[in-house]
This record gives sequence, C-alpha cells and structure tokens, in this order.
Amino acid sequence: MSIEIRNIKKEFGSFTALNNVNLDVPSGELVALLGPSGCGKTTLLRIIAGLESPDTGSIHFHGQEATDRDVRERQVGFVFQHYALFRHMTVFENVAFGLRVRPKKTRPTEAEIHRRVHQLLELVQLDWLADRYPPQLSGGQRQRIALARALAVEPKVLLLDEPFGALDAKVRKDLRRWLRRLHDELHITSVFVTHDQEEALEVADRIVVMNQGKIEQIGTPQDVYDNPASPFVYKFLGNVNQFHSRVNEGQAHIGDISLTLNAHHSTQNSNALAYVRPHDIDVYTEQNGQPALQAIVSYIHAAGPLVRLELQPINETDTIEAEITRERFRELALNQGSHVYLKPRNVQVFLESAITQS
Repeated sequence: MSIEIRNIKKEFGSFTALNNVNLDVPSGELVALLGPSGCGKTTLLRIIAGLESPDTGSIHFHGQEATDRDVRERQVGFVFQHYALFRHMTVFENVAFGLRVRPKKTRPTEAEIHRRVHQLLELVQLDWLADRYPPQLSGGQRQRIALARALAVEPKVLLLDEPFGALDAKVRKDLRRWLRRLHDELHITSVFVTHDQEEALEVADRIVVMNQGKIEQIGTPQDVYDNPASPFVYKFLGNVNQFHSRVNEGQAHIGDISLTLNAHHSTQNSNALAYVRPHDIDVYTEQNGQPALQAIVSYIHAAGPLVRLELQPINETDTIEAEITRERFRELALNQGSHVYLKPRNVQVFLESAITQS
C-alpha cells in the first residue's frame, strides 16, 4: 500500500513539529525517517498511524483519503521503541491479542488464531518461546515478539518507532539485518524512525533526512551519503571535515589548493564552506611539488581495520580527521608529532550565501 503525505503541519503550543511536509512512499518500500531528536520524525510517524492528527494537510493510503480515519481502520501495524508488550500475557497471547480483540464478525476462529500465531512465531524464529512471559526474554527477543504482534493483524503498512534504540550495539546490528531480510520476504510498506545513521544506511531502500520539522533530502542511502543536498545532511551522515574556502570562476580555494567545481559555481566570487569525509583525505610525508595543506599528527587511533588520525593544520585551529588503511599507516611510519601534507578528494562546496538563505 502506498502512502501519500501532503502539506502536513503540526504544532504543539508554540513549537512547530512539522512544517509543510510532503512525502510519497511507494508500495513495498522500506523508508527510514532519519534525523536528530526533536526534528519531527516520530510526530510524522504517529500522524501516519492515526495516533496524532495534523493541524493541516492530508494523508492518503493507496490514493484513498485517510486523514480522519480512525487508527483501527487504517490497517497499520505499529512497533514501539520500548516494545509495549503485556507483561502478564505469554508470548503467544501477546501476538494473538490483536486478533482476539477484533469485532466478532471479523474475528478469526480459535484454530485460525493458533495457526497464524505459530506461523508468525516461526517467522521471527521464536516459536519455541510461545509459553514464556516478556520479563523472561532478552531485549532482542522482546523486540521480535513486538514485531510479530504488529504483523498478526495483517497490516498493509508497518510503522516502527526507533525499533532497536533500547538494545546494545551487537544485538541492534543483528536485528537490523534480520529486519531487512524479513522485509524482503514480506514486502510490506514500512516506515521506521531512527536517529542512527548507520542503521538507516544499512536497512532502508530510501532515507528521508529531517531537520527542524522539514525534509532536508530524500534519496537512496548511496544518494544521500555521496551527494548530500545541504551542509546539515553532510554533517549528520557520518564524520566530515569543514574548511573555509572561496569560490571564484569555477575554482574553490582551500589554502594553497585549488579545486575545479561544477558549472553552477563557475561565475561565483564568494565565501564558501568545503566538506570532505575523513577517508577522502590523502596523507603524505612529502609535498612532492604539489599544493597541499600542512599539518602535524596530534593523535593516532590504530584500533580496527582503519587508522584514524587527528591532525593539527599549521596556523589553523580546527582539527582535521583523516582515515587511512593500516597498510598505508605502516608505509608512512607516522608518529605523534609527525609533519604531514594533506590533499583532499571528493570535496563538496556550499556557498555561504546559500547556506544562510536555507
């Protein structure tokens, strides 16, 4: 089932949670609402579910107006961050709950409820826990039971609010992969809220980056990571270095380095900010006759597959981060205090005037 969100606005007193939000979610897509706390992503999810009402705007499910439709009529499954399982009910009864409370004319038979619940417990790989109670389960198991309960009512849309936020890093990573596989099997239109960039990049078909009640960018994980539409998206999706620059006649100047830019910068003569990911900074111990930024190695973090360097530019105050392979690190033979030369690659430049206007 597709979801069409049109001109949604929502205020809580003087606080604007959503400001003219428009979004289309095609049938069968897994979409992540990504952004910092307070950006409006959970409010938008609750409006889709019918748990909140917009001040203005409309929600359509598969072309049908649903803005004023009761939550029970929307055919939506909702998974809360803290599971919201009934502690006094077994796993089986928790999953069966949505089926048992249906009106009598649409309620399945007891045999059908048993069949469907056991099928769902097998789907989430927890059929062996049917007689347990929520306090007897791990966090990851409780989250999978919450998902099975949401799926029991055969929703057309699945909504998940920070589904793995309360779990430790290892369990979160395992459940992310499991959710992606489950979605590929079921193909239910799904929207999940997260502030975890890695989670969104790994799981979603598309990412909706939100900030201060507005949508900053919509795109595939690769699109939003490789081609951020704004400095906010650039800084929110992973580590980034920021350089003060100046753009003139298609060239961005960072210190002594000049970089050729796209055509839309060709006639500008303006201050700008340049952004570079740590893995897009080449590190050398010799200048080799090419313009480069000079820096001193101030910190080395060598744990893991990549070596992270903190670098203090000569005559500058802002620290630069670079990531290099362990092989490159051994080749350079760097130590704290080493003098190095830096050459940024894949630089993205935003004019300061455009940043101010946005």
